[in-house]
Amino acid sequence: MSVFRPSATALITGGASGIGLAVAQLCRRHGMKVAVADWNSENLAKAKQTLGDKSPEEVETYQLDVSKIEQWKDLRDKVGKKFGEIDLLMLNAGIGLRGTWGDEEYFQKILETNLFGVVNGLNTFAPSFQSRTSSSPASIIITGSKQGITNPPGNPAYNASKSAVKTLAEHLSYDLRGTSTSVHLLVPGWTFTGLSGGGPGSSKEKPAGAWSPAQVAEFMEKKMKEGKFYIICPDNDVTEDKDKRRMLWSVGDIVYGRPPLTRWRDEYKAEAEEWMAKQKI
Repeated sequence: MSVFRPSATALITGGASGIGLAVAQLCRRHGMKVAVADWNSENLAKAKQTLGDKSPEEVETYQLDVSKIEQWKDLRDKVGKKFGEIDLLMLNAGIGLRGTWGDEEYFQKILETNLFGVVNGLNTFAPSFQSRTSSSPASIIITGSKQGITNPPGNPAYNASKSAVKTLAEHLSYDLRGTSTSVHLLVPGWTFTGLSGGGPGSSKEKPAGAWSPAQVAEFMEKKMKEGKFYIICPDNDVTEDKDKRRMLWSVGDIVYGRPPLTRWRDEYKAEAEEWMAKQKI
């Protein structure tokens, strides 16, 4: 039995657009009830119409600022009253900003949403997954980023938030081992979402190298069925093997005592590219 099954209930944050909406649509195709939480009221209204077209009573939307723990408590009460127990929790809400050292607002907003949005969600709902008595499969999905693994220069707050999210997901997976709840870290590749100009109502054409949100959702479901915790999505430009070689080189900075971020340092670029080209995964 899979968590994607009729009568099961999913709660998805950042679910009114992009990958979150694609996963909500996937859940609906499996006959699941869906609660969508998002900060954007306009996108929420569109999502409710789309997702609840045939069975509106099985879909509900909630406006939520994931950085506010009191709103999470209110959401838990409302969702519980309408749907009962949550079977699939997807913590997907996130923002992408650009900033640098000295820009307090940049660091504050990124960490409040991308990191504490996950912390608040887990503190609100993880205990109920720990105390589940049902043997039916349940899942918690947390959306990370390749930037939280390979850590490319140029966006320190975003990278730090996603690196911390990876750590939280790993600990949660360990703590829920032996239960009916599986934990998954979803790491999308280049995906055409609102963060890249592909939000609801956009007339921009999807770049050839990017995946659609639906492709990410389908890949995620496949890997979940295979029991994978790390769901590292490729895209049309970057293969799974290339991602793995990049990750191996990055951890080598620690193992071999190199300075950090050597993949992007001029004095190491040629060596890094040659090394990665020779690796067989």
